[in-house]
Amino acid sequence: MKIPSTQAVRHLRSADPVMATVIDRVGPCRARAYPESSHFGAILRSIVYQQLSGSAAATIHGRVLARFGGRVPAPRDLLRTEDAILRAAGLSGQKTRYVKSLATHAADRRFGMERLHELDDAAVINALTQITGIGRWTAQMFLMFHLGRPDVLPELDLGIQKGIQVAYGLRRLPNPKQVMRRGAPWAPYRTVASWYLWRLLELPQD
Repeated sequence: MKIPSTQAVRHLRSADPVMATVIDRVGPCRARAYPESSHFGAILRSIVYQQLSGSAAATIHGRVLARFGGRVPAPRDLLRTEDAILRAAGLSGQKTRYVKSLATHAADRRFGMERLHELDDAAVINALTQITGIGRWTAQMFLMFHLGRPDVLPELDLGIQKGIQVAYGLRRLPNPKQVMRRGAPWAPYRTVASWYLWRLLELPQD
C-alpha cells in the first residue's frame, strides 16, 4: 500500500520552505506501508525487532515463526507455547513476556485486534499501549508502516529529532513538544514529512 505521496509532497513544499529544500535534496518520495501481515503478526514482528539490529532481529523473528511452521501463530497457539521454546528461538525473557501479553490481548475478542484499522489514530495508540511492551513509538510505527496512515509524526523518535535539527540548523535537538510545533504545518501529511527527515540523515552532511 502506497502512502499518498504526490499530494503530500505538493502540500509540504507549499507549507514549509525548509521541507521543500529537504525534498529537493532527498528526491522522489518512496514512502509506503506494508500491510501484508495480520495486525497481530505486524505487532509481533515489531516487538521482536525492538532494540535490535535489522539482521539480528530478522534471524530471531524467523526462528520464532519456524516454531509454528514458518507462519505467524494464532494468538492461542503462542499462549500455549512454553516460554523456554520462545527463549530458545532467541527472545529475551522480557520480550517473551511482551509477546505473551500481545497474544493475551489478541485472543480476547473484546480487544478487537483485527479491527484496529477501523479506529482513528489516537484510538489505535490508546488500544496498543495497553499491551505490555508496546509504547507510543511502536504504536506510531504500526500506524505508519502497517496501516498506512498519512498524518503520523513520531515525536519521540531520535531520528525525527535529529532530522529536524539538521534541516533547520538547530544547535540542540528539539524536544517532543518542539517537534510537534515544527511539524504542525506538515499536517495532514506528517508521515511523509517523517520519511523525508529519516532519509535526510542518510545523505552526506556539509
